[in-house]
Amino acid sequence: MSDIPADLKYTKSHEWVQVLDDNVVLVGITDHAQELLGDMVYVELPAEGDSLGMGDECVVVESVKAASDMYSPATADVIAVNEVLADQPELINKDPYGEGWILRLKVSAPDELDGLLSADDYAELIASEAD
Repeated sequence: MSDIPADLKYTKSHEWVQVLDDNVVLVGITDHAQELLGDMVYVELPAEGDSLGMGDECVVVESVKAASDMYSPATADVIAVNEVLADQPELINKDPYGEGWILRLKVSAPDELDGLLSADDYAELIASEAD
């Protein structure tokens, strides 16, 4: 069973979002997603300062099984990336909600975050995908 922290928000494309202060969010891929992908071998990050629209492809995570895109959960600017992942992509597998964070975004349309899934909604989503 995947770990789904109750204090985070989720997208249908398996990103987690932690709302911080001043419309700043931390984003990564969920425990469920990293389990499906397997051992991470490479992460292609955007540049700090890049502007993203909600749903834009912004990161490529590559595992021993497949490469997968990660999508922006809101309209935002990239204010930081987890540069440690360039040398240690396996941090996403070891600690997807902690050291394996991927992006820090400054959200310009915070109301878009209201449409994200709760932990319970996300649990239902992954249960339905298993059927």
